[in-house]
Amino acid sequence: MSETSNVIPLWTSAEAAAATGGNAPEPWSATGVSIDSRSVEAGDLFVALAGPNHDGHDFVQAAFEREAAAAMVSRRPEPGAAGTPLLLVVDTFEGLRTLAAQARERSTAHVVAITGSVGKTGTKELLAGALGRCGPTHASAGNLNNHIGVPLSLARLPQGARFGVFEAGMNHPGEIAPLSRLVRPHTALITTIAPAHTEAFSGLDAVADAKAEIFQGIEPGGTAILNRDNAYFDRLAAAARAAGVSRIVSFGEAEGAEARLLAWRPAAAGGTVTAAIEGTALNYEIAFAGRHWALNSVAVLAAARAAGAPLERAARALGSVAPVPGRGVRHRIPVAGGLFELVDESYNASPAAVRAAIATLAETAPPAPGGRRLAVLGDMLELGEAAARWHAELAGDIDAAGIDLVFTAGPLMTHLHDALEPTRRGAHAPDSESLADIVRAEIRAGDVVLVKGSLGSRMGQIVRRLAAGAAPANRP
Repeated sequence: MSETSNVIPLWTSAEAAAATGGNAPEPWSATGVSIDSRSVEAGDLFVALAGPNHDGHDFVQAAFEREAAAAMVSRRPEPGAAGTPLLLVVDTFEGLRTLAAQARERSTAHVVAITGSVGKTGTKELLAGALGRCGPTHASAGNLNNHIGVPLSLARLPQGARFGVFEAGMNHPGEIAPLSRLVRPHTALITTIAPAHTEAFSGLDAVADAKAEIFQGIEPGGTAILNRDNAYFDRLAAAARAAGVSRIVSFGEAEGAEARLLAWRPAAAGGTVTAAIEGTALNYEIAFAGRHWALNSVAVLAAARAAGAPLERAARALGSVAPVPGRGVRHRIPVAGGLFELVDESYNASPAAVRAAIATLAETAPPAPGGRRLAVLGDMLELGEAAARWHAELAGDIDAAGIDLVFTAGPLMTHLHDALEPTRRGAHAPDSESLADIVRAEIRAGDVVLVKGSLGSRMGQIVRRLAAGAAPANRP
């Protein structure tokens, strides 16, 4: 067991055993929680989850080789790990969930839960950065937003945190409600309702209802923060009231929004926002590019205010929060005759997100004379029967934005390729691997290149091929 005398334990063996109903044969203390033996850090409690393809019990020894403090197991590991500190439970997934529930029970933090069709992770990062300047803040890492990621993130919540920020996602109805009841947020923020992961839903009404499940675990006296500009504002507000939410704060550009975006001035990487947050006028910088991120930043400040954070301090912090890989990171990359700029939006895609990225590409000036705006797009997945239409309709946005060339990958993107004006067709390939070299050969100095697609489209391969050795352009 690794011991660090000046680090406050996240869990002791006695606390974890009491939370889970398990048995800890020998004492230990842990400073973190992990479910992946490859990323265990010294002092972590390793939770050996059993899944359809892998059983964490097979990797207990590997976790201890990386200096795990203890392992939560439902059976004793292989003989090579004998004598190592354990927490024995009946079921490790249930053990993780009950550990998370106890972390929430003992916490005095103001907890914010975020969901929405698009923008969840970036909004979570912005809010975590804003609140982090105002007090000890814990936030879910990456996009840990499902039935495993949320309990894991909550189990990591330190007792001394003043703020907690958690993301909740879903692919089917009924998935967010249990996450909300576990997180028990004081504030719930829904970014927007739009076509994304709609394959399991009858329509956007059903998507909105599934997102509204975030209100089912909200604490008494809680606040809902909703997008006034979205067509589903009234439906979500009604669901919030039905769930007992006592305060609804709207955000948007609409005149009636309590948190209102007044102006957005784009810059090379990010821009300047003018907003009014419940009567307080603010001007601040953000490092995320695009009007949609200016709008999300207004929602973030409404959530910060609901959490009791000093509003001006939270706003000043936003300029130092950088986009995460795959969600807007920019790279300047050498090419014959100069540089081109790569915009990495490769993590995920939906019609609304691609439209926003195209609009942002249109307002981004080429970094050198003679440059063009190029869009490299992969299939948008999980859109159900309307998928072909959603892809083809992007042609109108591309024409309106004046994008010079569009390169597409995947069977669904053939519908966009065919719908484009011939002069805008760069090339189409069956997959991202086949497209990468075609794009690389076309790029010239001064170009701005957007790469975007659903995770399953593997557009990250193109980003890696283009960005090898490059430095991010939008460091805060």
